Amino acid sequence: MELTGKTALVTGGTRGIGLAIAHTLNAHGARLVITGRDEETGRKALVELDAGADVALCVADATVRSDAERAVDTVVDRFGHLDIVVNNVGGATDFATVADISDETWHRTLALNLDTALYTTRHALRHLIRQESGRVINIASMEGRDPDPGLCAYAAAKHALVGLTRVLAKEVGPHGITANCVCPGAVETDWVVEQGPKAARVLGTDYAGLIRHFTGRTSTGRLNRPDEVAAVVLLLASHAGSGITGACIPVDGGATV
Repeated sequence: MELTGKTALVTGGTRGIGLAIAHTLNAHGARLVITGRDEETGRKALVELDAGADVALCVADATVRSDAERAVDTVVDRFGHLDIVVNNVGGATDFATVADISDETWHRTLALNLDTALYTTRHALRHLIRQESGRVINIASMEGRDPDPGLCAYAAAKHALVGLTRVLAKEVGPHGITANCVCPGAVETDWVVEQGPKAARVLGTDYAGLIRHFTGRTSTGRLNRPDEVAAVVLLLASHAGSGITGACIPVDGGATV
């Protein structure tokens, strides 16, 4: 599944799942731009990737339309074309039930998980449609298939992202472009460690109880690893995945079986 000659944009590519995706795509020949809001974190990611001129950083906040568009333009300006868009920006930074959620939390969560994908993809399509080829890969979540209580905004956004992806697949298929979702379950990342205690409190448990909750839903009895998510992204980005579009592929250890 070589990607030699291909270029990619990985939003939120400076840490966690996004960084694993960047590693995998670059290891298989793609040149790429990663985005993140924090320049220091981005510079550390570039050092970790150790890919020289084949990987560039664009410091951008993808919830801002102009920043999302600038990230797309950075790929084209640096490498001459764009082939693969991975909309990885997202996350649940606040946890609340439907009865308790504030307007601010609702709109912030939807902006982070849904607006980012729209802004980036819409601008990228100018290039992908013109060249009659491309891949759009959205990182959704098992919460977009089988939601947990206390994650109403995040689950709603990820459900919407799945819907957006499926509509996109129908619209751009005639142009040689595929659009798919990858839906990770709970994954071993620094985000889980940082945000897990908040989620645990909403669920009425502690961090250890939260991990038991997630692993207890799986068939494998463990959390997934970022590289396992990245492997599915690689398939969808490659020629081997050219027959897959409109799909919502779980990488959740069987949690949604």
